[in-house]
Amino acid sequence: MKPYLIGITGGSGSGKTTFIKALRSYFSEEQLCILSQDDYYFPREQQLTDEKGVKNFDLPNSIDKKSFKNDIERLMVGETIERLEYTFNNEKAVPEVLRFKSAPVIIVEGIFVFHFKKIKRLLDLKIFLHAKENLKVIRRIKRDQVERNYPIEDVLYRYEKHVMPTFERYIEPYMDDADVVVNNNSDFSAGLEVVKGFIANKLVM
Repeated sequence: MKPYLIGITGGSGSGKTTFIKALRSYFSEEQLCILSQDDYYFPREQQLTDEKGVKNFDLPNSIDKKSFKNDIERLMVGETIERLEYTFNNEKAVPEVLRFKSAPVIIVEGIFVFHFKKIKRLLDLKIFLHAKENLKVIRRIKRDQVERNYPIEDVLYRYEKHVMPTFERYIEPYMDDADVVVNNNSDFSAGLEVVKGFIANKLVM
């Protein structure tokens, strides 16, 4: 039976990672497979630079979308795939080899999963996480400083020059295409319960 494919997107700081981790805690790997666009970034040396020479990782061309799509299609026919973990240029982190087994329900997540037309066409359900801009900035600062060891000046510059323009051009326009919009200004518990129940229902069909 063909796996049910769910796409999850939203702007940086909207809570995608936390939302998906919460879903992961409810379902086993035999029930749910989660594939992240983040593990398909091209190497740093292949990324485009802006007018100040800063690498811009927030462009569709930053992602190896061909490999991303191919791996989704392999999962859809029951294959198991392996991918080297992307460590966000953190020199202290040692990347692991990630292994993804196909499952009855597959989630693909990332900021461009609706923008990549060939991937969007594969999706059975589209979920958009939404949050106010000021909240997303705060969450981005906390995440990038603590988890990725980025200086505050770098975080703010990238948000203004890279993250916001990308959200406005490549992410926000697709919110109207979503089947489900999860509001995450305060918490996403209600939306999580809806999605969790939907997945559980798919697993018993």
